[in-house]
Amino acid sequence: MKNFSFYSPTMIKFGEGSITKLNTILMGKYKRVLLHYGRGSIKKNGVYDGTIDELKKAGVKFFELGGVKPNPRLSLVREGIKIVKDNSIDLVLAVGGGSVIDSAKAIALGAATEKDIWDYFLGKERVKDALPVGVILTIPATGSEASMGTVITNEENSLKLSVNHDVLRPVFAIMDPTYTLSLPENQTFAGVMDILSHVFERYFTNTPNVDFTDYLCEGTIKSVIKNAYSLKKESQDYSARAEIMLAGTFAHNGLMGLGRQDDWASHIIAHQLSALYDTTHGVSLAIIFPAWMKYVYKDNLEIFNKFALNVFNISDAGKPKERVALEGIEKFQSFLMKIGLPTTLREGNIPRDEFFRMAEMATINGPIGALKVLNREDIINIYKLAE
Repeated sequence: MKNFSFYSPTMIKFGEGSITKLNTILMGKYKRVLLHYGRGSIKKNGVYDGTIDELKKAGVKFFELGGVKPNPRLSLVREGIKIVKDNSIDLVLAVGGGSVIDSAKAIALGAATEKDIWDYFLGKERVKDALPVGVILTIPATGSEASMGTVITNEENSLKLSVNHDVLRPVFAIMDPTYTLSLPENQTFAGVMDILSHVFERYFTNTPNVDFTDYLCEGTIKSVIKNAYSLKKESQDYSARAEIMLAGTFAHNGLMGLGRQDDWASHIIAHQLSALYDTTHGVSLAIIFPAWMKYVYKDNLEIFNKFALNVFNISDAGKPKERVALEGIEKFQSFLMKIGLPTTLREGNIPRDEFFRMAEMATINGPIGALKVLNREDIINIYKLAE
């Protein structure tokens, strides 16, 4: 196990009706709020009205900026930064899923500096401060409601990049599973894949002697798979929605990675699909992860064996480790297919003619990954495995 520092300051208000806690959280602490959201779904399901009621009870002055799209855009972030600066806003309140939260974090970062916000994503500037961000979560997926990261797409050059720093962790997150009952199936299960991917990026490691977090990761993966199957049968299952919502937060607040070396290659490879083709993040991950697993499993047969044995209960009697590892990967890919996610570029109707360009974009800052360090040729091979 590696030495580590763990910081997770986000206050979580969880459960049905938790929106009523918002006014007491805000009252006396924040005076001017930017209400940031997507393209209108919160106005159809009652979340918007409930939020406005609480803002009024808290006596805060609020400004609105909607229009966040999946794979949130830099242009809207710039618009939000201007609103915040022009109106002396002291809290950015994200109401939505990961795209809205990531956009809110980028606005909060840009509003606390005179530097150009994109320079932080290019690594030209170091993060020092950001405005506080609050969250009302409506889509469990990215874990951005308690994470240190934000991912933004620059539509001018099709680059999708991230910034990570503890100052970007939201100060609070309101999480009501009833808000997720109206989610369409494709969003629900793309979110499931997103949650699993955050565990995978930590679980598949070369770091030895990490039993505690191994078991946390394996238990989380099993719980998410179990409850995903429950939602496939009954989309209105509150308990399954609650389990997945909670798992999404703790899959990406850093807990699963304590003392481990993370990987993150699959995320970077998948980001290029979203950047070029605007593919839903969870769908991109469902396509890339099985291909990545097939490409790297021989570099650490031990962890892929544990995955097969402890997550999918595959028998290893009389089998070589390689066979067991491959059966685990096959079981995972089968799960994705059963919940309706594409596992190949062809199934996702994604073009297969930009592998070199995407590999070049993925390695803009050099080789990626940790379990197996990947260069451009490796990444092209993974895209080919995903065809």
